[in-house]
Amino acid sequence: MTLPTRQAKLRKCQNPACGQEFTPRFSSTQKACSPACALAIKDKHAKPARKAIADRERREIKVRKERLKTHSDHIKDAEKAVRDYRRTYELSIGSGCMSCGKSQAEVLAEQGWKTGGAFDAGHFLGKGARPEHRLEPSNIWLQCKACNAGSSKYARKGLTVSQGFREGLIERIGLEAVEALEADHRPRKYTNDELKAITAEYRAKLRELKKRTA
Repeated sequence: MTLPTRQAKLRKCQNPACGQEFTPRFSSTQKACSPACALAIKDKHAKPARKAIADRERREIKVRKERLKTHSDHIKDAEKAVRDYRRTYELSIGSGCMSCGKSQAEVLAEQGWKTGGAFDAGHFLGKGARPEHRLEPSNIWLQCKACNAGSSKYARKGLTVSQGFREGLIERIGLEAVEALEADHRPRKYTNDELKAITAEYRAKLRELKKRTA
């Protein structure tokens, strides 16, 4: 007995300019009714494919770079994340330069032309002499670029940049808190996993802050 030939199911041509129904002849996965329509939709499917490949390659490169990072690299990542957050937070609440005391408007008028903006996140206790406070948020405050670079031109009258920073911090958080920060010599030793956690935490805080202030 001869079995009847199964009729292929009709499909709709995926070329938006065509859209006609057709019976697949070349492949069970055929998407176009003719070679002309197949050529017309080739780029439509190729572009997402290229993007998917590029995205995958970027992810793989990121993973490889992460594996090659040293302990020093993880410290730098964590510090940048904390500083970026502190800088953005202080700007969002209208703080001026902690060292010279100038407002955001005054600093922008004088230094707004500078590459990377007119403000930095500066350490009160320098990370060279006091590395234990390198990632401490209460040690990182808003400074104009000139003060952060050490220029006494912009410091409070009659004071060095560091003295001006201390005076400004006392006005902000009080003498007791400043002296407690200065007296804290506890060593901070972080593992790579702890540093990565700090980086992730402050990047997330920065994203949330930007959403709230957008």
